[in-house]
Amino acid sequence: MNSKSIIRFRKLFFSNLGVKQTIIKNTFWLTIGDAGSRFLKLVLLIYVARILGATEYGKFNFALSFVLLFNVFADLGLNQIIVREFAKEDRKEKDFSSLLSLKILLGLGVLILILISSFVITPDSIIRKVIWILALSNIISDVFLIFYAFLQARQKMECEGVVRISEALFLIGMGLAVLFYFPSIENLSFCYLFASLFSLIVILLFFHFKIQELSLSWSKSVWKKYLSMSWPLALISLSYIIYNRIDSVMMGCLGQITQTGWYNAAYRIITATIIPTGIISNSFFPVLSKAFKESKEKFQRIWNYLTEIMILLATPLVIGGVVLSPRIINFIYDESFSPSILAFQILIVMAGIIFLYNSFRWVLIAANQQKKLFFAVLSGAIINIILNLVLIPKYSLYGAAVATVITHILIFILLVNYTLRFTTIRPFNLKIIISFVGAILSSLGMYVVIIQSQIYYLNIVLTILIGAGIYSICLFGYKKIVNRYSWR
Repeated sequence: MNSKSIIRFRKLFFSNLGVKQTIIKNTFWLTIGDAGSRFLKLVLLIYVARILGATEYGKFNFALSFVLLFNVFADLGLNQIIVREFAKEDRKEKDFSSLLSLKILLGLGVLILILISSFVITPDSIIRKVIWILALSNIISDVFLIFYAFLQARQKMECEGVVRISEALFLIGMGLAVLFYFPSIENLSFCYLFASLFSLIVILLFFHFKIQELSLSWSKSVWKKYLSMSWPLALISLSYIIYNRIDSVMMGCLGQITQTGWYNAAYRIITATIIPTGIISNSFFPVLSKAFKESKEKFQRIWNYLTEIMILLATPLVIGGVVLSPRIINFIYDESFSPSILAFQILIVMAGIIFLYNSFRWVLIAANQQKKLFFAVLSGAIINIILNLVLIPKYSLYGAAVATVITHILIFILLVNYTLRFTTIRPFNLKIIISFVGAILSSLGMYVVIIQSQIYYLNIVLTILIGAGIYSICLFGYKKIVNRYSWR
């Protein structure tokens, strides 16, 4: 690579030169860091399920889900507010040292709360010990997320990407070694703890010497100011955590440990498919927040772009996922996980709904309407708890999956309503309608091809690639026709 190529590469992936280039750069690094790290962690969890079996896998996920229920209290919505406020005004970065001290105090308080609660939630001493270890790991991870928020506000996602992928490589290296030579959920939980400590050390050193000298201050006025803005997001996060984790906790409390393993075997794959929503949204959010202050037209244009991407990803994901679910589950796990297939088919619908309402969620935050977002997800959390209490005892993991889908449908309806009422965004415009029609038609073309037996029974990876290729070709042809007749 010559010097000119190196310069061009550095400008594209290490500088902020314009809206589109910045979004591309941020998306690239978040894909490397977030998607890469989640994929590696998914690989590790697949090996956990295959080596330890559904019951032990269920125990580990029960412990992890219980710990994550407390996650919101260690953050209280501060990270997203920091990104928004720091992105709008650089001078607000002076508040960082006070916010860091607040995060540390919150983390310590949550750790104590989890330790006490663990004696109530389970009589199993092994699960309880795993809860303690994962709690410490999770609190450490949550503390250094504030550094990622600072870097996202500066639109320096490349720094976050490198640290995230390093942590994931460290975790999967240790985790696979433990699974092959010292297999137990207790030893696996220590791997999570050591990986968190590794990342914390790296980010502290990098931030202190490359970004800003670290210090702690104890300004109650800063704490009050940011908490007054973040509490709706904290309650939103709590609601999200409830309907994402309460089902596993409920099944575990009802003694359905093996069913918890089957459910999470499907759920983990589904959460991997949702990764692009976080990556793309985090890339758009600082730009969307700026556009909100600049002009309605620019705000609408950026939202349209984000929503179009979500639609084009969601549609083939749902259709392909439902059709190929038996092949996917049997390929990743084994026949003992066949009960996961129906759960996967139900949950993939949830993934598509999340893609579709994702841009509505972020536009409300950018427009400072997080209280409306809070009401939507709180309503979802309440409905989810009620549905889980009714459906899990009778239908187990399938009841949990249905409850999750209904929850997200309700949230989608509420978010669309609030976006129409409280922002300048007009979601049902020609650009979005044409994109949705194109995604449906292209997905149907993909469906016709992948259900053919000579395609369906190929190696599942090859089948997925063929399906993606057919979808892309159909979509390309559709866009050519649309552009030719100047429909947009």
